[in-house]
Amino acid sequence: MGLLPSFALLIVGIIVLIVAGDLLVRGAAALARHWGIPALIVGLTIVAFGTSAPELVVSIQAVMVGAGELASGNVVGSNIANVLLALGLPAILMAVPTNMPGVGRNALIAMFATLLFILLAWLGNPLTVWQGAILFGGIVIYLVYMARLAKQGAEDPILAEMTEIDEGELGLPTNVLYSGIFVVIGLIGLAFGGHLIVENAVNIAGTLGVSETIIGLTIVAIGTSLPEVATVIVAAYRGHSEVAIGNVLGSNIFNLFAVMGAASLAGPVAINPTLFVFDFWVMLATMVVLLVFVMRRIPIGRLAGIAFMVAYALYLAALVAGAM
Repeated sequence: MGLLPSFALLIVGIIVLIVAGDLLVRGAAALARHWGIPALIVGLTIVAFGTSAPELVVSIQAVMVGAGELASGNVVGSNIANVLLALGLPAILMAVPTNMPGVGRNALIAMFATLLFILLAWLGNPLTVWQGAILFGGIVIYLVYMARLAKQGAEDPILAEMTEIDEGELGLPTNVLYSGIFVVIGLIGLAFGGHLIVENAVNIAGTLGVSETIIGLTIVAIGTSLPEVATVIVAAYRGHSEVAIGNVLGSNIFNLFAVMGAASLAGPVAINPTLFVFDFWVMLATMVVLLVFVMRRIPIGRLAGIAFMVAYALYLAALVAGAM
């Protein structure tokens, strides 16, 4: 298959994956509500994992077909894009506050997840079951911790985001039949979209003579980060830019703990040595910068947003230059 058809099918796969993930979350959350399951449980399971479905499906399918480098590249690239792109764009429209309750706590957890992932990758490449168990154990502990915070009545932007869909604010289907249809279409769409992305990403890498890691860090990472980007841009446009921080931190935590953990449990996740030279440190640097803003309670304003976007453009340029 030629390069252009592969690009087109990859984009189609990303669109299908995003739409299917949204349908799955809405349908499953509505079913849970019909069956009387508490909103907190729905938020900490269905919504939490469903919103990370694009990265999760792509990474697991990549591992299953022996393209583990695509999985690790996707997660690292998504986390970089989440900070520089998904925070940079809304900050240009409206300053993103960092002083809401719970943001500092989640920023520290996201930093810990980043450091743990890099350490585990350094201790063994490819990532295997024992590393996957540690990472996935991290998401279990995190969700239990969030449940305790919720019971204590603590304010937390990530918790608020996860339980929002069960409050009827996002248009859930109104009966069991429609909810079930949403779930079925979502599951089929996730499998199909993930297959299109993985197959065509491997084809593009082979045609261009670059590693699967590069494709994961760029095209696939941006594509699977589009839900976060779209959410924070719409929120900023509506004057709710505070949503951005919770969205980004939650996504990064789930990418490292849940997505990499599940992928490593499914099979060996190969890590391209170039990640140790450059991309891991870019991911870590973006978290350090974000942590400084959060801990000093400094809003991410227009100049910072422009700087984030320029930094992301330079990062992509460096990847392209390194691949040539």
